[in-house]
Amino acid sequence: MDQRTLRNLFGQFASGVTVITCTNAEGTPHGATVTAFTSISLEPRLCQVTLTRKSKACGYLDAAPFAVNILAADQLETALHFAGKPQNPAPEWTEVGGVPVLVGNAATLVCSPWASYDGGDHVIFVGEIDDASIDESVDPLLFHRSTFRDIGPKSGSAAYNGCLDDPHGGWFDATATFMPLPAPISA
Repeated sequence: MDQRTLRNLFGQFASGVTVITCTNAEGTPHGATVTAFTSISLEPRLCQVTLTRKSKACGYLDAAPFAVNILAADQLETALHFAGKPQNPAPEWTEVGGVPVLVGNAATLVCSPWASYDGGDHVIFVGEIDDASIDESVDPLLFHRSTFRDIGPKSGSAAYNGCLDDPHGGWFDATATFMPLPAPISA
């Protein structure tokens, strides 16, 4: 399978857009637009970002604190800026716990380094979440099929509402037992 086909396959999965921020060796803030972000664990509080080995940010993250800036729908220019297309004016920075973060995010997670792993042509960085903030008044910026998108209108129903497979009210736990379905009656 060629790389373009594989990229197209991966592009079928809509993802949020983040900018991973940290400082370089001189202490200057640096950021990289990344869609490979996921939550890992609630206890301890862990998340993961994956960066291409070719990126400058990948070299800066080794054993360094970083922030995951989950971009809001109105931060398209910020995503482009940190994807190598500088915007004027540049995005606004602030600092949380000694880590540079962007202003105007849908959410921000400030992380201490937890571990890093070989991910082929990428490096997988796991961070322990030390601080977090959320702006529930904004929707996130999305990326799907190589295009930035907004979340769109809410659907008429949510997948988990009232479902016993809801992660907040009914995932099967270690004590759950299952009964086989009765065999169908043949005529």
